[in-house]
Amino acid sequence: MARIQIELPEQLPFATEITLYGSHMNYGGHLDNALLLTVVSEARVRFFKSLGYTELDVEGVGIIVSDAALQYRSEAFHGEVMVVRMGAADFGSKGCDLLWCMTEQLSQREVARGKTGIVFFDYATRKTAPVPEAFRAQFAIK
Repeated sequence: MARIQIELPEQLPFATEITLYGSHMNYGGHLDNALLLTVVSEARVRFFKSLGYTELDVEGVGIIVSDAALQYRSEAFHGEVMVVRMGAADFGSKGCDLLWCMTEQLSQREVARGKTGIVFFDYATRKTAPVPEAFRAQFAIK
């Protein structure tokens, strides 16, 4: 069976540190696969905040997560500090991918990488919305 392979750009413009808690661990004593996405979700909230947005207000529209893909690279353990880097790419008319990479702060070992598809959404009309141009422009290749 083919495994998911996620290619990342050399640079991801945003980074944040998140400490792993006991509640992130599973019975095997390492980061639980489902809870990895909660760590990435927290990083996503911080990513939007760093740009002056919230997930409910990106130039007047919100976002919804449409899909997610991830690839594990190593275990992570209670008390370790993860550095989650993130950026946006692969823009379409209504959404884009948020690419991310998570490494352990001290050793720099890569723990996981992935991409989360987002779609812009007008919560007032309950319909998808075009990608805000001001958001897209921040990730244009310079």
